[in-house]
Amino acid sequence: MTAGGFEDLLRPLAPQVLGALVRRYGHFDAAEDAVQEALIAAVAQWPDGGVPDDPRAWLIRVASRRLTDLLRAEQARRRREDAAAAAWAPPGEWAPPAAGGPPGDADDTLILLFLCCHPVLPPDLQIALTLRSVGGLTTGEIARAFFVPEKTMGQRISRAKRRIRDSRVPFRMPAAAERADRLAAVLHVLYLVFSEGYASTAGTSLVRGELSAEAIRLARIVHRLLPGEGEAAGLLALMLLTDARRPARTAPDGGLVPLAEQDRALWRADLIAEGVALISAVLPHGPAGPYQLQAAIAALHDEAATPQETDWPQIAALYEVLLGMSDNPMAALNHAVAVAMHRGPAVGLALLEKLEGDRRISGHHRLHAVRAHLLEMSGDTAGARESYLAAAGRTHSVPEQRYLHGKAARLGGG
Repeated sequence: MTAGGFEDLLRPLAPQVLGALVRRYGHFDAAEDAVQEALIAAVAQWPDGGVPDDPRAWLIRVASRRLTDLLRAEQARRRREDAAAAAWAPPGEWAPPAAGGPPGDADDTLILLFLCCHPVLPPDLQIALTLRSVGGLTTGEIARAFFVPEKTMGQRISRAKRRIRDSRVPFRMPAAAERADRLAAVLHVLYLVFSEGYASTAGTSLVRGELSAEAIRLARIVHRLLPGEGEAAGLLALMLLTDARRPARTAPDGGLVPLAEQDRALWRADLIAEGVALISAVLPHGPAGPYQLQAAIAALHDEAATPQETDWPQIAALYEVLLGMSDNPMAALNHAVAVAMHRGPAVGLALLEKLEGDRRISGHHRLHAVRAHLLEMSGDTAGARESYLAAAGRTHSVPEQRYLHGKAARLGGG
Protein backbone atom coordinates (compact mmCIF):
# COMPACT_ATOMS: atom_id res chain seq x y z
CA MET A 1 0.00 0.00 0.00
CA THR A 2 1.34 3.44 -0.90
CA ALA A 3 1.82 6.29 1.57
CA GLY A 4 -1.29 7.92 0.14
CA GLY A 5 -3.18 4.67 0.63
CA PHE A 6 -2.22 4.53 4.31
CA GLU A 7 -3.32 8.15 4.74
CA ASP A 8 -6.68 7.40 3.11
CA LEU A 9 -7.14 4.47 5.50
CA LEU A 10 -5.99 6.22 8.68
CA ARG A 11 -7.70 9.59 8.25
CA PRO A 12 -11.29 8.34 8.78
CA LEU A 13 -10.16 5.95 11.53
CA ALA A 14 -8.44 8.62 13.62
CA PRO A 15 -11.61 10.36 14.93
CA GLN A 16 -13.22 6.99 15.59
CA VAL A 17 -10.27 5.92 17.72
CA LEU A 18 -10.12 9.27 19.52
CA GLY A 19 -13.85 9.13 20.20
CA ALA A 20 -13.56 5.62 21.61
CA LEU A 21 -10.78 6.65 23.98
CA VAL A 22 -12.47 9.85 25.14
CA ARG A 23 -15.68 7.92 25.78
CA ARG A 24 -13.86 5.36 27.92
CA TYR A 25 -11.20 7.42 29.68
CA GLY A 26 -11.97 11.11 29.24
CA HIS A 27 -8.77 13.22 29.21
CA PHE A 28 -9.19 14.78 25.76
CA ASP A 29 -5.59 16.06 25.54
CA ALA A 30 -3.91 12.83 26.58
CA ALA A 31 -6.26 10.75 24.43
CA GLU A 32 -5.36 12.77 21.35
CA ASP A 33 -1.63 12.39 22.06
CA ALA A 34 -2.12 8.64 22.43
CA VAL A 35 -4.01 8.41 19.14
CA GLN A 36 -1.28 10.33 17.34
CA GLU A 37 1.32 7.90 18.66
CA ALA A 38 -0.82 4.96 17.55
CA LEU A 39 -1.06 6.45 14.05
CA ILE A 40 2.71 6.91 13.96
CA ALA A 41 3.14 3.29 15.03
CA ALA A 42 0.77 2.17 12.25
CA VAL A 43 2.72 4.08 9.60
CA ALA A 44 5.95 2.55 10.90
CA GLN A 45 4.75 -1.05 11.28
CA TRP A 46 2.08 -1.72 8.69
CA PRO A 47 4.19 -1.34 5.52
CA ASP A 48 6.34 -4.33 6.58
CA GLY A 49 3.95 -6.30 8.80
CA GLY A 50 0.80 -5.75 6.76
CA VAL A 51 -2.44 -4.02 7.63
CA PRO A 52 -4.26 -5.79 10.51
CA ASP A 53 -7.55 -7.52 9.81
CA ASP A 54 -9.28 -4.94 12.00
CA PRO A 55 -7.22 -1.71 11.69
CA ARG A 56 -9.56 0.24 13.98
CA ALA A 57 -9.31 -2.31 16.80
CA TRP A 58 -5.51 -2.37 16.41
CA LEU A 59 -5.31 1.42 16.70
CA ILE A 60 -7.64 1.49 19.72
CA ARG A 61 -5.58 -1.21 21.47
CA VAL A 62 -2.27 0.55 20.86
CA ALA A 63 -3.67 3.98 21.73
CA SER A 64 -5.28 2.61 24.91
CA ARG A 65 -1.98 1.16 26.07
CA ARG A 66 -0.21 4.42 25.37
CA LEU A 67 -2.93 6.42 27.12
CA THR A 68 -2.68 4.15 30.16
CA ASP A 69 1.06 4.82 30.28
CA LEU A 70 0.52 8.57 29.91
CA LEU A 71 -2.10 8.72 32.64
CA ARG A 72 -0.05 6.56 35.01
CA ALA A 73 2.97 8.78 34.40
CA GLU A 74 0.85 11.84 35.03
CA GLN A 75 -0.49 10.35 38.26
CA ALA A 76 3.05 9.48 39.38
CA ARG A 77 4.20 13.02 38.62
CA ARG A 78 1.34 14.46 40.63
CA ARG A 79 2.11 12.16 43.56
CA ARG A 80 5.74 13.27 43.54
CA GLU A 81 4.72 16.94 43.43
CA ASP A 82 2.18 16.41 46.21
CA ALA A 83 4.69 14.63 48.39
CA ALA A 84 7.29 17.31 47.84
CA ALA A 85 4.83 20.03 48.75
CA ALA A 86 3.30 18.01 51.58
CA ALA A 87 -0.08 19.00 50.20
CA TRP A 88 -3.16 16.97 49.66
CA ALA A 89 -4.67 16.74 46.19
CA PRO A 90 -7.79 14.89 45.01
CA PRO A 91 -7.14 11.70 43.08
CA GLY A 92 -7.06 11.74 39.31
CA GLU A 93 -10.05 10.84 37.24
CA TRP A 94 -8.41 7.94 35.45
CA ALA A 95 -9.53 4.41 36.14
CA PRO A 96 -7.75 1.34 34.78
CA PRO A 97 -9.38 -0.40 31.83
CA ALA A 98 -12.24 -2.66 32.73
CA ALA A 99 -11.95 -6.37 32.13
CA GLY A 100 -12.66 -7.27 28.56
CA GLY A 101 -10.18 -4.99 26.83
CA PRO A 102 -10.30 -1.60 25.17
CA PRO A 103 -13.36 0.50 24.26
CA GLY A 104 -16.12 -1.01 22.17
CA ASP A 105 -16.97 -0.95 18.48
CA ALA A 106 -19.27 2.08 18.30
CA ASP A 107 -18.30 4.83 15.84
CA ASP A 108 -18.00 7.89 18.08
CA THR A 109 -17.06 10.31 15.29
CA LEU A 110 -20.39 12.12 15.43
CA ILE A 111 -20.23 12.48 19.22
CA LEU A 112 -16.70 13.85 18.82
CA LEU A 113 -18.01 16.39 16.31
CA PHE A 114 -20.72 17.47 18.74
CA LEU A 115 -18.08 17.79 21.46
CA CYS A 116 -15.80 19.93 19.30
CA CYS A 117 -18.74 22.19 18.42
CA HIS A 118 -20.04 22.51 21.96
CA PRO A 119 -21.48 25.96 22.80
CA VAL A 120 -18.87 26.45 25.54
CA LEU A 121 -16.49 27.19 22.64
CA PRO A 122 -16.69 30.29 20.42
CA PRO A 123 -16.83 29.60 16.65
CA ASP A 124 -13.08 30.09 16.03
CA LEU A 125 -12.23 27.48 18.65
CA GLN A 126 -14.92 25.12 17.34
CA ILE A 127 -13.38 25.28 13.87
CA ALA A 128 -9.83 24.77 15.12
CA LEU A 129 -10.71 21.85 17.38
CA THR A 130 -12.87 20.18 14.72
CA LEU A 131 -10.13 20.32 12.10
CA ARG A 132 -7.52 19.08 14.57
CA SER A 133 -9.41 16.33 16.39
CA VAL A 134 -11.93 15.15 13.80
CA GLY A 135 -10.31 16.24 10.55
CA GLY A 136 -6.85 15.07 11.57
CA LEU A 137 -5.13 18.17 10.18
CA THR A 138 -1.90 19.18 11.85
CA THR A 139 -1.69 22.42 13.80
CA GLY A 140 0.57 23.82 11.09
CA GLU A 141 -1.91 22.95 8.33
CA ILE A 142 -4.76 24.64 10.18
CA ALA A 143 -2.61 27.70 10.91
CA ARG A 144 -1.67 28.07 7.25
CA ALA A 145 -5.28 27.69 6.18
CA PHE A 146 -6.40 30.59 8.39
CA PHE A 147 -3.27 32.75 8.01
CA VAL A 148 -2.17 32.75 11.62
CA PRO A 149 1.18 31.66 13.10
CA GLU A 150 1.41 28.00 14.09
CA LYS A 151 2.07 29.03 17.69
CA THR A 152 -1.13 31.08 17.73
CA MET A 153 -3.17 28.20 16.34
CA GLY A 154 -1.59 25.81 18.82
CA GLN A 155 -2.63 28.10 21.65
CA ARG A 156 -6.12 28.32 20.20
CA ILE A 157 -6.46 24.53 20.07
CA SER A 158 -5.06 24.13 23.58
CA ARG A 159 -7.50 26.76 24.85
CA ALA A 160 -10.38 24.86 23.25
CA LYS A 161 -9.32 21.61 24.92
CA ARG A 162 -9.02 23.31 28.30
CA ARG A 163 -12.50 24.74 28.01
CA ILE A 164 -13.90 21.34 27.14
CA ARG A 165 -12.05 19.78 30.07
CA ASP A 166 -12.98 22.48 32.58
CA SER A 167 -16.64 22.45 31.58
CA ARG A 168 -16.78 18.67 32.21
CA VAL A 169 -18.92 18.18 29.12
CA PRO A 170 -20.05 14.52 29.07
CA PHE A 171 -18.98 12.49 26.06
CA ARG A 172 -22.37 11.49 24.73
CA MET A 173 -24.91 12.45 22.12
CA PRO A 174 -26.80 15.58 23.15
CA ALA A 175 -30.23 15.05 24.67
CA ALA A 176 -33.13 15.38 22.25
CA ALA A 177 -34.02 18.82 23.63
CA GLU A 178 -30.64 20.30 22.68
CA ARG A 179 -29.74 18.17 19.67
CA ALA A 180 -31.17 20.55 17.05
CA ASP A 181 -29.12 23.50 18.29
CA ARG A 182 -25.98 21.41 18.63
CA LEU A 183 -26.43 19.93 15.16
CA ALA A 184 -26.88 23.45 13.79
CA ALA A 185 -23.51 24.37 15.32
CA VAL A 186 -21.83 21.32 13.76
CA LEU A 187 -23.27 22.08 10.32
CA HIS A 188 -22.32 25.75 10.64
CA VAL A 189 -18.71 24.90 11.45
CA LEU A 190 -18.49 22.56 8.46
CA TYR A 191 -20.08 25.22 6.26
CA LEU A 192 -17.49 27.79 7.40
CA VAL A 193 -14.62 25.38 6.76
CA PHE A 194 -15.96 24.60 3.27
CA SER A 195 -16.50 28.27 2.46
CA GLU A 196 -12.95 29.18 3.43
CA GLY A 197 -11.65 26.35 1.27
CA TYR A 198 -13.80 27.14 -1.75
CA ALA A 199 -13.42 30.93 -1.67
CA SER A 200 -10.44 31.90 0.44
CA THR A 201 -10.98 35.21 2.19
CA ALA A 202 -7.29 36.14 2.16
CA GLY A 203 -3.95 35.26 0.61
CA THR A 204 -2.67 34.48 -2.85
CA SER A 205 -4.78 31.39 -3.60
CA LEU A 206 -8.39 31.60 -4.70
CA VAL A 207 -9.23 28.16 -3.34
CA ARG A 208 -7.82 25.78 -0.73
CA GLY A 209 -8.86 22.35 -1.96
CA GLU A 210 -7.73 20.52 1.16
CA LEU A 211 -10.15 22.50 3.33
CA SER A 212 -13.19 22.10 1.10
CA ALA A 213 -12.39 18.40 0.62
CA GLU A 214 -12.14 17.92 4.39
CA ALA A 215 -15.44 19.70 4.96
CA ILE A 216 -17.12 17.45 2.40
CA ARG A 217 -15.61 14.34 4.02
CA LEU A 218 -16.93 15.35 7.44
CA ALA A 219 -20.33 16.32 6.01
CA ARG A 220 -20.55 12.84 4.49
CA ILE A 221 -19.93 11.35 7.93
CA VAL A 222 -22.66 13.46 9.51
CA HIS A 223 -25.11 12.54 6.75
CA ARG A 224 -24.23 8.85 7.03
CA LEU A 225 -24.69 8.82 10.79
CA LEU A 226 -27.84 11.02 10.73
CA PRO A 227 -29.59 9.97 7.50
CA GLY A 228 -32.93 11.38 8.65
CA GLU A 229 -31.64 14.93 9.15
CA GLY A 230 -32.69 16.95 6.10
CA GLU A 231 -30.31 19.83 6.80
CA ALA A 232 -27.33 17.45 7.02
CA ALA A 233 -28.26 16.14 3.58
CA GLY A 234 -28.86 19.70 2.39
CA LEU A 235 -25.43 20.88 3.51
CA LEU A 236 -23.69 17.94 1.85
CA ALA A 237 -25.65 18.57 -1.35
CA LEU A 238 -24.76 22.28 -1.23
CA MET A 239 -21.08 21.47 -0.84
CA LEU A 240 -21.08 18.96 -3.69
CA LEU A 241 -23.00 21.20 -6.08
CA THR A 242 -20.74 24.14 -5.30
CA ASP A 243 -17.47 22.22 -5.36
CA ALA A 244 -18.44 20.74 -8.73
CA ARG A 245 -17.62 24.16 -10.28
CA ARG A 246 -14.20 24.45 -8.68
CA PRO A 247 -12.20 23.20 -11.72
CA ALA A 248 -13.59 26.10 -13.77
CA ARG A 249 -13.25 28.87 -11.15
CA THR A 250 -9.55 29.46 -11.66
CA ALA A 251 -7.82 30.54 -14.85
CA PRO A 252 -4.45 29.00 -15.81
CA ASP A 253 -2.71 32.04 -14.29
CA GLY A 254 -4.59 31.58 -11.01
CA GLY A 255 -7.07 34.35 -11.73
CA LEU A 256 -10.74 34.29 -10.79
CA VAL A 257 -13.28 33.19 -13.41
CA PRO A 258 -16.83 34.35 -12.54
CA LEU A 259 -19.74 31.94 -12.83
CA ALA A 260 -21.11 33.42 -16.06
CA GLU A 261 -17.74 33.01 -17.81
CA GLN A 262 -16.84 29.52 -16.63
CA ASP A 263 -16.34 26.62 -19.02
CA ARG A 264 -19.17 24.39 -17.87
CA ALA A 265 -17.61 21.39 -19.56
CA LEU A 266 -15.07 21.47 -16.72
CA TRP A 267 -17.74 21.17 -14.03
CA ARG A 268 -17.77 17.75 -12.36
CA ALA A 269 -20.86 15.94 -13.54
CA ASP A 270 -20.50 13.23 -10.88
CA LEU A 271 -20.70 15.71 -8.02
CA ILE A 272 -23.63 17.51 -9.66
CA ALA A 273 -25.53 14.24 -10.08
CA GLU A 274 -24.87 13.24 -6.46
CA GLY A 275 -25.86 16.65 -5.14
CA VAL A 276 -29.04 16.81 -7.19
CA ALA A 277 -30.03 13.32 -6.06
CA LEU A 278 -29.48 14.27 -2.41
CA ILE A 279 -31.53 17.46 -2.51
CA SER A 280 -34.24 15.87 -4.65
CA ALA A 281 -34.65 13.15 -2.04
CA VAL A 282 -35.08 15.46 0.97
CA LEU A 283 -36.92 18.51 -0.39
CA PRO A 284 -40.30 16.80 -0.88
CA HIS A 285 -40.38 15.79 2.78
CA GLY A 286 -40.09 19.39 4.06
CA PRO A 287 -40.04 21.73 5.70
CA ALA A 288 -36.87 22.81 3.91
CA GLY A 289 -34.15 24.46 5.96
CA PRO A 290 -31.58 27.06 4.84
CA TYR A 291 -29.01 24.54 3.61
CA GLN A 292 -31.62 22.68 1.58
CA LEU A 293 -32.77 25.93 -0.02
CA GLN A 294 -29.21 26.95 -0.85
CA ALA A 295 -28.59 23.50 -2.32
CA ALA A 296 -31.71 23.87 -4.48
CA ILE A 297 -30.38 27.21 -5.73
CA ALA A 298 -26.98 25.66 -6.47
CA ALA A 299 -28.70 22.85 -8.38
CA LEU A 300 -30.52 25.37 -10.59
CA HIS A 301 -27.18 26.98 -11.44
CA ASP A 302 -25.49 23.65 -12.12
CA GLU A 303 -28.28 22.24 -14.28
CA ALA A 304 -28.30 25.24 -16.64
CA ALA A 305 -26.38 24.32 -19.80
CA THR A 306 -25.52 27.99 -20.43
CA PRO A 307 -25.69 31.16 -18.30
CA GLN A 308 -28.63 32.34 -20.41
CA GLU A 309 -30.62 29.23 -19.47
CA THR A 310 -30.35 29.87 -15.73
CA ASP A 311 -33.77 29.91 -14.08
CA TRP A 312 -33.38 33.29 -12.39
CA PRO A 313 -37.08 33.69 -11.46
CA GLN A 314 -36.98 30.41 -9.51
CA ILE A 315 -33.65 31.34 -7.90
CA ALA A 316 -35.07 34.71 -6.84
CA ALA A 317 -38.14 32.98 -5.40
CA LEU A 318 -35.99 30.55 -3.38
CA TYR A 319 -33.94 33.44 -1.98
CA GLU A 320 -37.17 35.09 -0.90
CA VAL A 321 -38.12 31.96 1.02
CA LEU A 322 -34.64 31.89 2.54
CA LEU A 323 -34.94 35.54 3.61
CA GLY A 324 -38.24 34.71 5.24
CA MET A 325 -36.38 32.28 7.53
CA SER A 326 -33.55 34.53 8.65
CA ASP A 327 -32.35 38.10 8.25
CA ASN A 328 -29.22 37.18 6.35
CA PRO A 329 -27.61 40.13 4.52
CA MET A 330 -25.58 37.91 2.19
CA ALA A 331 -28.75 36.10 1.13
CA ALA A 332 -30.34 39.51 0.55
CA LEU A 333 -27.38 40.48 -1.65
CA ASN A 334 -27.70 37.28 -3.68
CA HIS A 335 -31.43 37.88 -3.96
CA ALA A 336 -30.73 41.33 -5.44
CA VAL A 337 -28.48 39.73 -8.06
CA ALA A 338 -31.12 37.15 -9.00
CA VAL A 339 -33.81 39.84 -9.28
CA ALA A 340 -31.51 42.00 -11.41
CA MET A 341 -30.81 39.12 -13.77
CA HIS A 342 -34.55 38.49 -14.06
CA ARG A 343 -36.04 42.00 -14.04
CA GLY A 344 -33.13 44.25 -14.95
CA PRO A 345 -30.26 46.05 -13.18
CA ALA A 346 -32.36 49.04 -12.04
CA VAL A 347 -34.53 46.81 -9.85
CA GLY A 348 -31.46 45.11 -8.43
CA LEU A 349 -29.78 48.45 -7.66
CA ALA A 350 -32.89 49.58 -5.80
CA LEU A 351 -32.63 46.50 -3.60
CA LEU A 352 -28.94 47.23 -2.97
CA GLU A 353 -29.81 50.68 -1.63
CA LYS A 354 -31.69 49.02 1.20
CA LEU A 355 -28.57 47.03 2.12
CA GLU A 356 -26.21 50.00 2.19
CA GLY A 357 -27.44 50.97 5.64
CA ASP A 358 -26.88 47.48 7.03
CA ARG A 359 -23.59 47.59 8.95
CA ARG A 360 -23.20 43.83 8.66
CA ILE A 361 -22.57 44.11 4.94
CA SER A 362 -22.13 47.80 4.06
CA GLY A 363 -18.33 47.48 4.20
CA HIS A 364 -18.15 44.05 2.55
CA HIS A 365 -16.38 43.93 -0.80
CA ARG A 366 -19.14 41.82 -2.34
CA LEU A 367 -21.72 44.60 -1.93
CA HIS A 368 -19.49 46.96 -3.89
CA ALA A 369 -18.67 44.28 -6.47
CA VAL A 370 -22.34 43.53 -7.08
CA ARG A 371 -23.14 47.24 -7.36
CA ALA A 372 -20.30 47.58 -9.88
CA HIS A 373 -21.65 44.70 -11.95
CA LEU A 374 -25.19 46.07 -12.00
CA LEU A 375 -23.98 49.59 -12.83
CA GLU A 376 -21.96 48.14 -15.70
CA MET A 377 -25.05 46.28 -16.91
CA SER A 378 -27.02 49.56 -16.82
CA GLY A 379 -24.37 51.44 -18.83
CA ASP A 380 -22.92 53.56 -16.02
CA THR A 381 -19.27 52.77 -16.68
CA ALA A 382 -17.88 55.55 -14.48
CA GLY A 383 -19.95 54.44 -11.50
CA ALA A 384 -19.09 50.81 -12.17
CA ARG A 385 -15.38 51.54 -12.28
CA GLU A 386 -15.56 53.42 -8.98
CA SER A 387 -17.40 50.54 -7.33
CA TYR A 388 -15.00 47.92 -8.71
CA LEU A 389 -12.09 49.86 -7.19
CA ALA A 390 -13.97 50.19 -3.90
CA ALA A 391 -14.54 46.44 -3.86
CA ALA A 392 -10.87 45.73 -4.62
CA GLY A 393 -9.85 47.87 -1.68
CA ARG A 394 -12.01 45.87 0.70
CA THR A 395 -10.99 42.29 -0.07
CA HIS A 396 -7.90 40.54 1.32
CA SER A 397 -7.91 37.93 -1.45
CA VAL A 398 -5.18 38.68 -3.98
CA PRO A 399 -6.95 36.92 -6.91
CA GLU A 400 -10.13 38.88 -6.20
CA GLN A 401 -8.15 42.12 -6.03
CA ARG A 402 -6.58 41.39 -9.41
CA TYR A 403 -9.94 40.51 -10.95
CA LEU A 404 -11.64 43.65 -9.64
CA HIS A 405 -8.78 45.93 -10.66
CA GLY A 406 -8.89 44.31 -14.09
CA LYS A 407 -12.62 44.99 -14.42
CA ALA A 408 -12.04 48.63 -13.47
CA ALA A 409 -9.18 48.97 -15.96
CA ARG A 410 -11.29 47.61 -18.81
CA LEU A 411 -13.83 50.33 -18.11
CA GLY A 412 -11.28 53.01 -18.87
CA GLY A 413 -9.28 53.36 -15.68
CA GLY A 414 -5.52 53.32 -15.33
